[in-house]
Amino acid sequence: MPTLDRLQAKLGGPGFEVVALSIDRAGPTAVRKFYEEIGIKSLAIYIDGSGKATRTLKVVGLPTTLLIGADGREIGRLVGPSEWDAPEMVSFLRKHIKETRRLGSG
Repeated sequence: MPTLDRLQAKLGGPGFEVVALSIDRAGPTAVRKFYEEIGIKSLAIYIDGSGKATRTLKVVGLPTTLLIGADGREIGRLVGPSEWDAPEMVSFLRKHIKETRRLGSG
């Protein structure tokens, strides 16, 4: 979560958003408390207490991260933790965002 928070702080804005979807049934109060405990500042709170997203997206383990393109299609998936704010990942995502904007403007 902290690496996703830092990624959102670096790249968040038009064309890019980290959507951290909680499946905690305790609701937003529990998620807010968790965010405060680990120092999350840039991520919005999204909750799927029903688990419908997990089933629909065929999530097989947690954490699972999906990269969704501007067209709403999945372009990548990683099960397990990752250093999402690592320089090479930030560079990769910046290139993808730039390319998406270029293609969208033509």
